[in-house]
Amino acid sequence: MARKLWQGNYGKEIDVWSAGVILYILVSGFPPFWAETEKGIFEEILKGNLDLEMSPWHTISPGAKDLIRKMLTINPKMRISAAEALEHPWLMEGGEASDQPIDSAVLIRMKQFRAMNKLKKVALKVIAENMSEEDIKGFRQMFDNIDTDRSGTIYDELRTGLTKLGSRLSETEIQQLMEAADVDQNGTIDYVEFITATMHRHRLEKEENLHKAFQYFDKDDSGFITRDELRQAMTQYGMGDEATIDEVLDDVDTDKDGRINYAEFVEMMKKGTIDSPQQLKME
Repeated sequence: MARKLWQGNYGKEIDVWSAGVILYILVSGFPPFWAETEKGIFEEILKGNLDLEMSPWHTISPGAKDLIRKMLTINPKMRISAAEALEHPWLMEGGEASDQPIDSAVLIRMKQFRAMNKLKKVALKVIAENMSEEDIKGFRQMFDNIDTDRSGTIYDELRTGLTKLGSRLSETEIQQLMEAADVDQNGTIDYVEFITATMHRHRLEKEENLHKAFQYFDKDDSGFITRDELRQAMTQYGMGDEATIDEVLDDVDTDKDGRINYAEFVEMMKKGTIDSPQQLKME
């Protein structure tokens, strides 16, 4: 929302702002103004600090950035009009829009997901399965847009999209990304698996999500995930072999007592997560 809408005094210029926010998200993969709460988002909008330098903006054409900057001008009197936006060279047929594919936050997240240990992948799936409708509505729209044949799975469509999206991706890397996203290894990627591999990592900061995921493994509510509990949970996803269990314990069990406590679990879940604009900029 434009701040004029928050303040209850607005005209048609707010529609240009809203379209600018949508364009920003489509191009970069994350919103221009973000916080955990609605109040925090409002405060960020009031500040109006628009950053077009963080990753992946260095890969995006100057024309796209120019249009977005003009659509997200704080002062509505200085903001580009809808008619002017439609005449912008980046939108004009035969204009200056680049034909080169751009990096997206979805691709970044899928690469991160591929590198995670198997316990973390299953834990993220548990979180995805327990997210509210409000939390997942954006994912539903994205999934439906990809699922062109309305089959409820997007394996082939996502592979095609990744091929178009990342010209620098080899066929082997695309296959690895697909196999990682297919958590249950059944040859398809369903709605929950798509959310699992691409969800915003700031959700891992929420204690309720972390606690719920830990409880999924800690069946006896002892405060520890034992080797047997780990094997039992991982077997459901075809990952219950001893080599995998050893790998997970070696990675997560920092005090080497043969089990995973809640602090170790939380440390694993938060380690190596990049999703906020600030973190992406550091990359």
